[in-house]
Amino acid sequence: MISQYRRYLGPLLLIALWQIGSSTGLISPRALAAPSVVAATLWELLTSGVLLHHLSVSLRRVAIGGTIGIGVGTGLALVSGLSRPGETAVDATMQMLRAMPFLALVPLLILWFGIGETPKITLVALGVTFPIYLTLFGGIRGVDAKLVEAGRLLGLGRGGLIRHVILPGALPSALVGLRYGLGTAWLSLVVAEQINADAGIGYLIMDARDFLRTDVIVVGLMVYSLLGLGADGVVRLIERHALAWRPSFIRS
Repeated sequence: MISQYRRYLGPLLLIALWQIGSSTGLISPRALAAPSVVAATLWELLTSGVLLHHLSVSLRRVAIGGTIGIGVGTGLALVSGLSRPGETAVDATMQMLRAMPFLALVPLLILWFGIGETPKITLVALGVTFPIYLTLFGGIRGVDAKLVEAGRLLGLGRGGLIRHVILPGALPSALVGLRYGLGTAWLSLVVAEQINADAGIGYLIMDARDFLRTDVIVVGLMVYSLLGLGADGVVRLIERHALAWRPSFIRS
């Protein structure tokens, strides 16, 4: 039981050193607010409802953009992974787009969609699409050929092979892609919420920067990290249930 909490000793020690450095003047408050100040600011933002308002806006953007990205990435991966003509039509284009830094598309997205919610959601969707596509496509093509042949010997047709052999075999890779995709979604949101936003955690951080409020900036960064950690935890929970059939799956 005690060993489970040892992993938190490092972060706690870092916070303690941070507080000591701030209290002794080694760390300037202009450069970085003390942990005690950050904690007080966090409580103030929570009780006033300001943080919850900005958090709800950010969550909505990630939910919409992430859903679009998962749908598009999954659909394209199925088209490309399950047929050679589909691969010919889709994969080369996706590989070229993947090599291009999607955050560099911000100026074009502003020109195409303006400065409203659409470019922000589009940026998040792009960030999710490519990890989902790449991992699911690789998972489909990486299914053991012996399993496919065994399915054919058991009388499974193409639909049965896809449903009972290929998709379950590709599921572990797809879940890895989901973890990467959700992580990239929050990275995309940081940039997206700097596009003339008037709400969201990114807006809160940028507004705090203008007033040199390092305490608010740290609170915003903490929220981003906790959201990313929470999303990863949800996917891990899905893995425990969805991959319980795997003999090598470690329950922990």
